[in-house]
Amino acid sequence: MLKIAVLVSGGGSNLQSILDYENKNYQVEMVIGSKEGIYGLERAKNAGVETFVVSKKEYGSEVSNKILELTKGKVDLIVLAGYLSILDGEILREFKNRIINIHPSLIPSFCGDKMYGMHVHNAVKKSGVRYTGCTVHFVNEEVDGGAIILQETVPVYFEDTAEDIQKRVLVQEHKLLPKAIELIGDKKIQIIDGIVKIDK
Repeated sequence: MLKIAVLVSGGGSNLQSILDYENKNYQVEMVIGSKEGIYGLERAKNAGVETFVVSKKEYGSEVSNKILELTKGKVDLIVLAGYLSILDGEILREFKNRIINIHPSLIPSFCGDKMYGMHVHNAVKKSGVRYTGCTVHFVNEEVDGGAIILQETVPVYFEDTAEDIQKRVLVQEHKLLPKAIELIGDKKIQIIDGIVKIDK
């Protein structure tokens, strides 16, 4: 059974999709929030999962080291589910190819520094693209630069607001993130020359 830590910064709807996923081959060992009072922590408590808060206000540049302290030796995989801080330093080496993130666009489009949340969907709307979507990828030193695991597309319509796009993408995020964790738990993921191969 794959043991995971889920990191959240807000409402935690992606966390909920992980908790609710049927045929789970993983166990959520802990949920780490980026600040007090976020609903993601409530979702974890309601599910009987241990919670921690590691805030920038309290830990400053030591946030990643504190998260490493909480997770090292206790979990197999770290899942960023709407987590807005950037992990850096030793945790990226200790958990190499064992940290995944969900991003609300089709990487390599609309990603990188300062491209998160509604910034992404506003940029999608402004660009006039006909399709967007979401990406589950491994986390490395480059923001949104790790190997892509899964992607799903959604259409973008002329009449859409950024909020419409967000809602449509979120439906797919809720399906894609637990599926990626399941594939990792089933040992069906290989990284070859920086590209993910999914075994049948």
